[in-house]
Amino acid sequence: MSTQGLPWFRARLGHLALDLLFCLVLSGVMLASALAQAPETPMRIELNKLDTVGEACRATLLVDNGKGAPIRSLKLDLYAFDTDGVAQKRVLVELGPVAARKTVLRQFDIAAAPCAQVGRLLLNDVVACEGGDLTRETCLERIEPASAKGAAPFLR
Repeated sequence: MSTQGLPWFRARLGHLALDLLFCLVLSGVMLASALAQAPETPMRIELNKLDTVGEACRATLLVDNGKGAPIRSLKLDLYAFDTDGVAQKRVLVELGPVAARKTVLRQFDIAAAPCAQVGRLLLNDVVACEGGDLTRETCLERIEPASAKGAAPFLR
């Protein structure tokens, strides 16, 4: 009786081995697909400080591209809100070029807006993003806005 069951047992082991191999291959394909779709490393943009210069408010942004590819152009659409939460000024700002694995400071003026009246800064959109395989959409996904201590909130 035991000799008759042996070929069946071997056949069943063969099917189990094929099932296991199929599961391993499928897991590898799914992992590779997930890694390929993973977003690029974040790019932190910090509102570092606001300084009154004449009748304008000068904003200093710190752009941390510490782990990303080089960026030739990065143009942001920003809105300054007053302390009551009302949109006051729209500013288009070019922050590029930014080298790979580099942190840079960029300044721009918010015209005719005293810094004491800037309650927050909103990253409304990315107008342009060029470099490598970057697109406007991928840059918007990568950007993590932040604020230094004492600066107005900077958010998406």
